Amino acid sequence: ISPETFIQLMKQYKCRGTSISLNEPTLLLEYSLDVFQLAKAEGYYNTFVTNGYMTVKALKLLAEHGLDAMNIDIKGGTETVSQFCNADVDKVWHNAIEAKGLGIWVEITTLVIPGVNDKDDELRSIASRIKNELGSTTPWHISRYYPAYKFRDVPPTPISTLEKARDIGKETGLSYVYLGNIPGHP
Repeated sequence: ISPETFIQLMKQYKCRGTSISLNEPTLLLEYSLDVFQLAKAEGYYNTFVTNGYMTVKALKLLAEHGLDAMNIDIKGGTETVSQFCNADVDKVWHNAIEAKGLGIWVEITTLVIPGVNDKDDELRSIASRIKNELGSTTPWHISRYYPAYKFRDVPPTPISTLEKARDIGKETGLSYVYLGNIPGHP
């Protein structure tokens, strides 16, 4: 739909803001810029759910067009992200820091996958980087994995692993650590 139709639907459904997500929203960069600019002019907030793997130029354009908040996926440490994503996680961290510097609210999400990024040292490293590079009040969402796509044979993340990750985050000094993808969990 056109950005203008997007805004009309927001009004019709009494939305308070936008969120561009699913797959990777930077694939829709130009569309996002158009939507954000129109939405901001109407008083809406704008959010992005992203892998954080973009150029600083793209990030600055998003900020200039009205991006208010980002939820960035940190999939693991250097080796994990290199092996499973063929990417450089330091680029993602750099963009998270840059986003905060641009006044964008940043939250981090880690999908914890058994045998991939569920070791205490890796989780502690992520929690420490959040605290040291983004601040102790930066929310960390720890999400449960369910079998899908190329990892169909990997079992769901044990709830005890997620609870341990939450404890690690709190022990590291993070103020806001949340578990996700666990319906009914307190």
